[in-house]
Amino acid sequence: MSRRNLGVLLVVVAWHGGSLAAPPQHDNVILDLWAKGQPAFGVYAPAENRSPRGQTPPPGPARPPYSREGAERLAANPLYDFVFLNLEGGYDPAHVTVMVEGLRSPAAVSRKTLIVRIPPISSAGADVTKARVKEILDAGADGVTLPHVRSVEEAKLAISFFTDAGASVWSPSNPRGEKLAMLMLEDPGALAQAAAIADLPGYSILACGIGSLRAALGGNAAAAEAGTQKVLVESRRAKLANMLTATAADIAPRVEQGFLALLMQGAQADATIKLGRAAAKR
Repeated sequence: MSRRNLGVLLVVVAWHGGSLAAPPQHDNVILDLWAKGQPAFGVYAPAENRSPRGQTPPPGPARPPYSREGAERLAANPLYDFVFLNLEGGYDPAHVTVMVEGLRSPAAVSRKTLIVRIPPISSAGADVTKARVKEILDAGADGVTLPHVRSVEEAKLAISFFTDAGASVWSPSNPRGEKLAMLMLEDPGALAQAAAIADLPGYSILACGIGSLRAALGGNAAAAEAGTQKVLVESRRAKLANMLTATAADIAPRVEQGFLALLMQGAQADATIKLGRAAAKR
């Protein structure tokens, strides 16, 4: 048998044996995971150049909390499907640019989805938030998270920002979309409207901010967990993804419950993701 024919035979055997994966359907590869019902695992982008709590920063100009080199290290980690850049406490578009450049490094082991959380509409205002959504997507990020959505009306407004930005948003009605629009419910008033918000068209992820909800409920952890499960039920009913933070203690149950995006942080993030991947059989 010629070498060429042997190569063809090996490809055919490998394909029928199931060892060759189907080609990706999306540039934003976590969407292919979700299409198969598999969870994606990610990390908060770790802030760099911060002095330990209680210590005075060194003299001289403050160094930015994110760097291209730091983003390149994230891009080189094969465990991460996505990176979550949290700018809710201080918006700076330069951080988005740096993260995009680093995550798209030629040395990246896989394409990481970048999701950016920004300040809520209630504090930044509608016009500023609308401009930020477009700015982030134009910079090359894959998605934007709007936290502290307070009502159906505010959810509709948030979704309209993606439409106005010209984004092709992945949603149950637009499975070919590439960008992610994420809404977070974080107080009892919004939670009461979870079903109606889940029914809105044109967005990708509905999540409960469990920490903020717990604070809004006076520290009642059981009630916050019940709220999280309520949002999960509504998101699954509406065929939306649902994101939640996780730890080593609860990552396996969260996979079993059906969360499609699980977010880790800190020194134990990699070990926790390994547990989650094992639970998901990935």
